[in-house]
Amino acid sequence: MSRVIIIAEAGVNHNGDINVAKQLIDAAVEAKVDYVKFQTFKADTIVSPSAKKAAYQSKNIGDGDDSQYQMLKNLELSDADHKELVTYCNSKGIQFFSTAFDVEGIQYLESLHFDMFKVPSGELTNYPYLKAIAQTQKPIVLSTGMANLEEIEAAINVLVSFGTKKEHLTVLHCNTEYPTPMQDVNLKAMLTIGERLGVKVGYSDHTLGIEVPTAAVALGATVIEKHFTLDRSLKGPDHKASLEPNELVDMVSAIRNIELAISGNGIKEPSASETKNIHIARKSIHLRHDILKGTTLKESDIIALRPGDGISAMEWTTVIGKTLLADKKAYDKLNWTDLS
Repeated sequence: MSRVIIIAEAGVNHNGDINVAKQLIDAAVEAKVDYVKFQTFKADTIVSPSAKKAAYQSKNIGDGDDSQYQMLKNLELSDADHKELVTYCNSKGIQFFSTAFDVEGIQYLESLHFDMFKVPSGELTNYPYLKAIAQTQKPIVLSTGMANLEEIEAAINVLVSFGTKKEHLTVLHCNTEYPTPMQDVNLKAMLTIGERLGVKVGYSDHTLGIEVPTAAVALGATVIEKHFTLDRSLKGPDHKASLEPNELVDMVSAIRNIELAISGNGIKEPSASETKNIHIARKSIHLRHDILKGTTLKESDIIALRPGDGISAMEWTTVIGKTLLADKKAYDKLNWTDLS
């Protein structure tokens, strides 16, 4: 199988501070993820001044200001910020990545020469956005929080009609609640997306902990996206539903282990590492007590004991009735050359 792409979603957890953004990049490098992702937007072009925060945003920020516009204004990254972070990522050997939220943002990110694009869940029903991102002709990762299968299919149709190759599309199952309750994950829906729509699938996770993204990889996810922060107690819309750096390290390690665990050929056979234990763990036929030459063996004369490098205990009924060719002691292991 191909290596799972792991995207560490820094998002807006920099809280508008370029130095915090660099610390997030450092944490992503330490965890050995493939991409560290931010968000590219201008509040003036993605939200009405009268728009209210989501309930989780108001709760997590706790500043008494209900304005989504002002929240986003405080979290913008400037052109200079973007370029500084791209340079910093290059110096650290990690891929800088970001999500745009309008056509202008897509065009801006295209100028930074990304190798793929991300459609966030909120833009899945935004026709001009989908058209613009498809026209980049780049591979696309599509998040599907809040969507049903028909909406996902409609978005895919728009992308394909404007130039996205279906084989270059990965659809991420996602739930847009921060944090997502476990009972709402519905991880099997990821499989349904792949089966019904004929696309590669992945998972964008907003649960607490690392269990669900790890399970998603076991089920066949090819891309995993997960929010992370320097400190979950910080004020901001997404910190509470994010991993801390040590947890990000643990998640990447778990995913890489699962990749190895499911990479076998599917044939049930002894592995190279366990073959040496076959004789140690299995049993072969031994004698219960001293027996003289010429004795015809009865069931009461034999016992199954380790090691298993003699006559297999599965030959139990075949050994019964055989004649012993030489005197034997109790606990002696039998071989076919001992019998007639």
